[in-house]
Amino acid sequence: MKLSIERAALLRSLNHVQSVVERRNTIPILSNVLMTAKDGVLAMTTTDMDLEINESVAAKIAKPGSTTAPAHTLHDIVRKMPDGSDVELTLNGEGTQMVVKAGRSQFKLSCLPTSDFPAIGTGDQPVNFGIPAADLRALIDRTKFAMSTEETRYYLNGIYLHEAENEGVKVLRAVATDGHRLARFEMPLPDGAKGMPGVIIPRKAIGELRKLADEAADEIRISLSETKIRFAFDHVVLTSKLIDGTFPDYQRVIPQGNNKIVELDPKAFTHAIDRVSTISDGKSRAVKITLQGKQMTLSASSPESGSATEELEVNGDTDIEIGFNAKYLLDITSQIEGEGCRLVLADPASPTIIQDNSDPSSLYVLMPLRV
Repeated sequence: MKLSIERAALLRSLNHVQSVVERRNTIPILSNVLMTAKDGVLAMTTTDMDLEINESVAAKIAKPGSTTAPAHTLHDIVRKMPDGSDVELTLNGEGTQMVVKAGRSQFKLSCLPTSDFPAIGTGDQPVNFGIPAADLRALIDRTKFAMSTEETRYYLNGIYLHEAENEGVKVLRAVATDGHRLARFEMPLPDGAKGMPGVIIPRKAIGELRKLADEAADEIRISLSETKIRFAFDHVVLTSKLIDGTFPDYQRVIPQGNNKIVELDPKAFTHAIDRVSTISDGKSRAVKITLQGKQMTLSASSPESGSATEELEVNGDTDIEIGFNAKYLLDITSQIEGEGCRLVLADPASPTIIQDNSDPSSLYVLMPLRV
């Protein structure tokens, strides 16, 4: 194998693929990137056995071939090469060493056999559809913060994507919850998604997909079965195993009888929570909300720091005292882009619904704290 490639193009692709590779691996081959050069294209693949990224980039191929090289080391080398340089990659005759050259710099990297490199494979993926890149970014951003990090409740460590119905209209719905808060986002069901199985996309796959989606042009193609999901766009393909578990019946968590409605400016609300929570206790981050007619008072206190209060004007006519975790509240309010948001409450012990007035596609549920 021998090829030449622009440093910027190689670095961009390595940026994408190396982030899947764990820094510490008990299986040496999983530290490597599989590189295949042929027909004017260098294809690179990395995997951690649950997630796989494949990216193709144009290159001048003098001699086709394939090898595997240490992903993080190669990325660091290329990152430190001068801007505008061309990088030469040459594999020795035995296939045990790859020479990396740019300008007067030369590195020799140990290679492992390509036959050792695992493929997670996709098998048959009967469901295929496309969604605009902007919609996928919104779907992830509106829900990912509510994913759980508890290993014991592994089935909550991702986003549940499924076909649903809202007022007689078929929708593609994403839901995430950690038991303290719930985030739901939906969009019209894309062509080809009818009859799709409900799937839980793991946290790591969501993180990698969100980074890649920033650079996606127009549409992202999604293919899935009951065990794997694949996202393809431009010259990138991300394949992930799905979480093998049953997502809980989240509909039961969304309260139906809440009748105390308050509307306010989400930006002013966010800034007020942020300021008042500076004083709140480090563990619970509790902030108390007191509603009296058209006035909301936010307050927090801690034995070490003191206390803080701030008042806001609201639209509504209800009296209630309720407490929330300030971080959880900020995670939700920071997603609201419209000019107004709505809190739909019941009592101090019941979950509260938070919605963006101008965005019916999103809905958030937050459990209260005792304060």
